[in-house]
Amino acid sequence: MLVLSRKKGQSIMIGDDIEISIVEVQGEQVRLGINAPRNVSIHRKEVFEEIVSENKQAAATPITPEAIRAVKIIKRESE
Repeated sequence: MLVLSRKKGQSIMIGDDIEISIVEVQGEQVRLGINAPRNVSIHRKEVFEEIVSENKQAAATPITPEAIRAVKIIKRESE
């Protein structure tokens, strides 16, 4: 793990296109600003872990023929 010290208003770069800036420091809390391309997902770790857990649970759920027949397909008109 790389550990860096930064002050308010300073930044770090990850690769060529992700910038993390220190926006504010209040006691033990640090506010970060993240500038990244739209195709890069950014989540707090606890949210990311919940997404991973739910995805694993969904992938492990068996699909029965009855469940497939219950799916309704709605055709949308072309725009």
